[in-house]
Amino acid sequence: MKGALGVPPRLKWPVRLGRWALLFAALVLLAYLTLCAALYGAMRQTPDLFGRVMMKVPAPIGRILPFETLWMRARAGSLKPGDLAPDFTLRLLDRTETVRLSSFRGSRPVVLVFGSYT
Repeated sequence: MKGALGVPPRLKWPVRLGRWALLFAALVLLAYLTLCAALYGAMRQTPDLFGRVMMKVPAPIGRILPFETLWMRARAGSLKPGDLAPDFTLRLLDRTETVRLSSFRGSRPVVLVFGSYT
């Protein structure tokens, strides 16, 4: 004897369970991808905004998502070896005047050191 869909009645329950499991897996995957996209979008914002977002993210979520991979892609930048450095302006340590990077172009070598000496 076959049911209305041509499936024997004893197989309806496992088929339904399989469909629900597939739907659940698809929803979990969609939620995971959405969280990854939201985190990636936050990483591309200013450091202040990113910090405010990360303060609200529960620790278990941060451990589940591929944080380092997303961070390396979001903060990679677009400069290639040999490209000119982007122009910027900084104040001197004594705060008496500002210096623009482009003012040194063509006159002398400039070394940019990013780090801490403490």
